[in-house]
Amino acid sequence: MKASLPYKYITSVKNGKQYVVFDFKDSEGKRKRKWVNTELTEKCSKKALKEAIDTIDAEFDEQFRNGAIEKPKKFKPAPVFALGEPYAVMADTPESRMKLSAYIDEWLAAIRPNLARTTYNSYKSVNKRFVAYLEIHYPGITLGELKHNHVQEFLNHKLDEGCKGSCTKQYYLAIHSALSYAVKMEYIPTHTMDKLVMPRADKYEATFYNKDELNTLFEVFKGDRLELVVHIAAYYGLRRSEVLGLRWDAVDFKNKTITIQRKVISDYDENGQRKLYVETRLKTNSTRRTLPLIPHIEKMLLEKKELEAHFKKICGSFYDREFEGFICRDSFGKLISPEYVTMRFHYVITKHGLRHLRFHDLRIHVRVFCLQMIFRGRNACKGTWR
Repeated sequence: MKASLPYKYITSVKNGKQYVVFDFKDSEGKRKRKWVNTELTEKCSKKALKEAIDTIDAEFDEQFRNGAIEKPKKFKPAPVFALGEPYAVMADTPESRMKLSAYIDEWLAAIRPNLARTTYNSYKSVNKRFVAYLEIHYPGITLGELKHNHVQEFLNHKLDEGCKGSCTKQYYLAIHSALSYAVKMEYIPTHTMDKLVMPRADKYEATFYNKDELNTLFEVFKGDRLELVVHIAAYYGLRRSEVLGLRWDAVDFKNKTITIQRKVISDYDENGQRKLYVETRLKTNSTRRTLPLIPHIEKMLLEKKELEAHFKKICGSFYDREFEGFICRDSFGKLISPEYVTMRFHYVITKHGLRHLRFHDLRIHVRVFCLQMIFRGRNACKGTWR
């Protein structure tokens, strides 16, 4: 969006097509929107989309400056009027009179191209629940009628349901993001949640194993489908999705490095079926990193490579090649899913009477390993946690 221009624009996806959406005011100060189809699909390249945007923007700018599109006169914001109970209007613009549910749909369509799938789905889930709650207690509520006490009431409701502080904080952040867009687009003059205080997240006390427990963990997973997954998570502190996203091209056996550059997530497709997706957009910029290849992990990877070649030969055409090149696959070539990792990990440690530990808590042990690398040298760990 170019805020320095007398108009603004964003990109949005509608019916599988990329659009440029211009936002401007006419001579009477009324907000107008113009959707221009780029004729590009939702999954077009960034380069092609940028070229289309530049062309469309130049054409719109020429029309705007030549008077083909009305320029705005000086416009004073409409005063805030109270319309009575149960809620008052915060703003008087066409967009503020949109039903909240319609606004949320518009916002989700606008932000979808710029968010990771997991983030988008989280925002969508939270705001749909928020709207559903308000439709029960405040039917037909509009964007302009929404006040901070409505949000507070919803958050209190989630807490009463047993939602923890950390969970409620995620609700707060998702709703806040939705309403921030309305302020940025000047649908409403101020942020509805400015008067709210972010819920305090519960302090999570992470569990971690001592050296004996960790060696026992490695022992009980010996020969298991998750053996390599558990070792990589514990030695490198990777997230579940990052371990599953490792490919052979990320491992440089010559220079002894391993690069984290992809993740695998599970989500529902358009038919409502669970499907695995590979993404290169990681959680943060620092998440994309190259790490030294630990000798113990290198040995396990080489053994895995030999086994993979063996099973490919045995299975022949029955070997699953959908995720060819990924490391964490089973004997038949199927990529291990994130849900299976969580379920299997919990099952194995429970079966063998180990102290409860989340798979994600394995990340903590990498700090211990880093200290070993510093004080004992690179070859300190040979398959057991010392």
